[in-house]
Amino acid sequence: MGTGQSRSSNSLVVQQASAALQQLKFEVAQELGIQIPQDGYYGYMATRDTGAIGGHITRRLVQIAEQQLAGNMNFR
Repeated sequence: MGTGQSRSSNSLVVQQASAALQQLKFEVAQELGIQIPQDGYYGYMATRDTGAIGGHITRRLVQIAEQQLAGNMNFR
């Protein structure tokens, strides 16, 4: 791999978004009543729980994008 490339397919395009996504993950988990491991290791969590968190995050990000797109539309 060349310089600056990441092996992870999950690397963020906008690195500054990392903190916001972490906060969103904690908020969604709390709303669903799912405890996030303090050490950050998700290997012992049920797949159902991690999937639920990911699914809700995706839905919320789509809503945010839709709202931003709708706000940028000119209806003249």
